[in-house]
Amino acid sequence: MKFIKFLLVGIFFGIVLVKSEAVSWYRIFEMFKFQAFHMYGIIGSAVLLGIGFIWTLKRANIKSIEGEPIHLPPKQKSFARYILGGSIFGLGWALAGACPGPMYVLLGTGVFSMIIVIAAAVLGTFVYGLVKNRLPH
Repeated sequence: MKFIKFLLVGIFFGIVLVKSEAVSWYRIFEMFKFQAFHMYGIIGSAVLLGIGFIWTLKRANIKSIEGEPIHLPPKQKSFARYILGGSIFGLGWALAGACPGPMYVLLGTGVFSMIIVIAAAVLGTFVYGLVKNRLPH
């Protein structure tokens, strides 16, 4: 029962993604062809909300669920890793028609072909774990 709030937030997140058409392949296709602002508006508002939440976390000294202070370590400055990782992520997003969050939402709405996409994402994560020590970090 301690984690029920996370389940409820996840369900709410899924409903918002479906209602805003953020899981629509057509909307994603429009975004990659620079034909509509719809998805850029959704992504931009998510970035602004994330900035606001992080600022609030730091300002209000909010504690974790275990009562410990939340510490966000600074990111390492590296150009190649973000270009390479972002390109792989974007290519997967364009090919699959969904990024990681919407994959599960689409599966929940009955798009059972997302099982293949989710399996490929899990496999990609496993392969990354195997080769991570050889990558430029």
